[in-house]
Amino acid sequence: MRKRQRRGTQWSGFVTGGILVLLAILPGAWAEVRMVPEAAAELDQATTDAVMRTFRAADEAIRARDLDGVMALYSEQYDYHGLKKSDMRKVWANLFDEFQDLTDVHHFSRFAKVGSGSKTIIEVTCTGSLSGLSKTGGLRVPIDSWYEEVHYMTFEDGEWRIRGNVGDSPRLMPFGTSPHPLF
Repeated sequence: MRKRQRRGTQWSGFVTGGILVLLAILPGAWAEVRMVPEAAAELDQATTDAVMRTFRAADEAIRARDLDGVMALYSEQYDYHGLKKSDMRKVWANLFDEFQDLTDVHHFSRFAKVGSGSKTIIEVTCTGSLSGLSKTGGLRVPIDSWYEEVHYMTFEDGEWRIRGNVGDSPRLMPFGTSPHPLF
């Protein structure tokens, strides 16, 4: 019996050590943007490409720690449960101050066009995460994660930009949900 416990402890140490080694060798500041086949079946190719460019530009700005580049991706109309574009500037500035080697992942499962003309919104359903290496603690920390979240995009000044919520939304989030203002 004692031998069996020891093996379990060794296995646990091996797994923990393996995870720590994996985290130590992960490259800093990487991004992944993927789209499920047929996710953009409702959109024309040019619109799909333009929306994807916005998310790739976000990845590049995050890797470069370019606050102005990140903020250029937000609509002037941005509103996420009361947070405005100026609030997001403060959030991103704080993230860049606290973390290095930011890593983001976006897996898109559906693109949908809502409305027409200047009122067109592209709803991008996405699962993903944002993590970073804490400057104070030295550990990789999950900053934000989301599952099947809808990113609302609006066409502004010739580019698709992050809009926040569309229409009326409650000031308070429903119990059991977490905010996702970053994208």
